[in-house]
Amino acid sequence: MALIKTNLQKADIGFKTIFNKMFEETTTVYDKVATIVPSSNKTESYHWMGSLPRLRKWVGDRIFRNIQNHEYTIKNEPFEATISIDKYDIQDDNLGIYKPQVENLAQSAKLHPEELVFKTLESGFSQKCYDGITFFGSHKVGKLTYQNKSDKALTMDSYVEARTSMMKIKDDEGRTLRVIPNLLVVPPALEKTARDILQADFINGTSNAYKGTAEILVVPELSSDTAWFLLDTTKAIKPIIFQEREKPTFVSLTDDANSNVFINRTFLYGVETRCNTGYGFWQMAYGSTGTA
Repeated sequence: MALIKTNLQKADIGFKTIFNKMFEETTTVYDKVATIVPSSNKTESYHWMGSLPRLRKWVGDRIFRNIQNHEYTIKNEPFEATISIDKYDIQDDNLGIYKPQVENLAQSAKLHPEELVFKTLESGFSQKCYDGITFFGSHKVGKLTYQNKSDKALTMDSYVEARTSMMKIKDDEGRTLRVIPNLLVVPPALEKTARDILQADFINGTSNAYKGTAEILVVPELSSDTAWFLLDTTKAIKPIIFQEREKPTFVSLTDDANSNVFINRTFLYGVETRCNTGYGFWQMAYGSTGTA
């Protein structure tokens, strides 16, 4: 028993070191399209969404803009991943064989927000945002209606159309929001098309006036080979919200008296986190299914 306890302590320290090292080394890009919002409750309310105040010349009394009360909330959800370690491997100090599993656990934890964020972006054709309309759809602002959804395939013409449409969006007082898209998100199948549009010097023998107007982000997590997204990620609130209640935490169940050890002869190691995703301002995004 003393040997098991000693080896368990070594395993706990060793696995945590491996986990933390791989977690730090794993790179992510979800923060390019998502604003990370710390959370302190089970559910967070974003009733202020839809209010984009602008400065005006101060003449007379201040004009108070009422924040539109949109019933938009994001509920944190729990997530976990667990691996089991055979008691005899602990007893025999045979822990090296588990290093790949612990590293995979760390990578999975680090990339989990990535999966959530890009799934949420792609689901914008069917999921609603703060105004009760699908994130990619027809949105009414004052007396005008703006469409940030298309079914056109990615071409130079459809890119320019999307870019122009976004830049023309105004607030409910008719003032421009200064939306300037800077990021084109595509699946691997559209990488070449995106590079031809944004990086080629010439297109069909003509100088490419739109070269460098946006960065390209190729996302393997996107399930569609035809969908593409043009985003403005320069504003305080990006198109997607990643709400983080509890950062990924490495945990273990290593009590030798635990029933799991008695019945299954295994010790448990894992990671747990609480978070979720939602939508920011639809004005900062344009999506196309690319199916036409």
